Amino acid sequence: RLLFGTSGDGGARPLDLPVEAHSAAAERRFELQGHRFEAAPEQLRQPRLVRVGLIQNKIPLATDAPVTEQVTALHERIKEIVEVAEMCGVNVICFQEAWTMPFAFCTRERLPWTEFAESAEDGPTTRFCQKLAKQHNLVVVSPILERDAAHGETLWNTAVVISNSGSVLGKSRKNHIPRVGDFNESTYYMEGDRGHPVFETQYGKIAVNICFGRHHPLNWLMYSLNGAEIIFNPSATIGKLSESLWPIEARDAAIANHCFTCAINRVGTEVYPNPFTSGDGEPAHHDLGYFYGSSYVAAPNGSRTPGLSRTHDGLLVAEMDLNLCRQVSDKWNFKMTGRYKMYAEELAAFVQPNFVPSVIRE
Repeated sequence: RLLFGTSGDGGARPLDLPVEAHSAAAERRFELQGHRFEAAPEQLRQPRLVRVGLIQNKIPLATDAPVTEQVTALHERIKEIVEVAEMCGVNVICFQEAWTMPFAFCTRERLPWTEFAESAEDGPTTRFCQKLAKQHNLVVVSPILERDAAHGETLWNTAVVISNSGSVLGKSRKNHIPRVGDFNESTYYMEGDRGHPVFETQYGKIAVNICFGRHHPLNWLMYSLNGAEIIFNPSATIGKLSESLWPIEARDAAIANHCFTCAINRVGTEVYPNPFTSGDGEPAHHDLGYFYGSSYVAAPNGSRTPGLSRTHDGLLVAEMDLNLCRQVSDKWNFKMTGRYKMYAEELAAFVQPNFVPSVIRE
């Protein structure tokens, strides 16, 4: 059993969504959930209500389909889910990690997978998302494989943030690259070089902690110290590796950093034409494993929504009162008691070649 938090202690409550939205979701074959988090009434601040949407989905075509056909099919799938998000009043929507392609980095092959990379500023997916943002009046967080033509065609794992006006606010890059199992991402792209940017949107301050970064508490912390009220965690992770960690990490980060966190994972098994090995003595295989979905939102008071399905496409809509961030901070004072200067000094010493651990021995 997993305790989500009760409505009596500030936990998530059901959010009524339009009947036509549920009908459209059923017709388009995806799950639709709605939840809301409330904050206590204040005298000097009005409620700051924001609705976020998390989309999880399978890839609609086989991995050996032509690149342009795969991208187009994914654009079309996202478009029909975003249309339902607008019916639900969503203000900020986030897609899963590398949403325009199979998560093919396990194969260690370059072609055709690097052909999915595109410009973050004006590539076809960014232009597609700009139209979505403007048409539906929502902020779009679009995680893609970026090709940085200005810097030697470097590839990055990047989230593009697009304002509800349709303009590109900026981008955030994946800071931590896994070196575990079949996640051979370090052979494709480098660690991010942009630090921990926070984007001030019409609907609040948001940040994007991409996938493996959720395992690093300091990564969450730096987005929070820069003022993030909502931190999205678009991911692509499999049951065999991380499902036992999934319900805990984003929730723990919401508690520790006095903010809302949104964990998003893709769904299904993606099969590749050529077999590959993992260096673990096991036979060669054609898939990375099962992506288990289960996307959810966690609140700074420790409560969370139920997760979306493990097996189906879905849209999770969560309404949150951002006033809850400061209310929880005033209660627990984690930042006030954080002792950051002490840790900064000790970390500065740790990264030096002549570091000596502080161990007291008899």
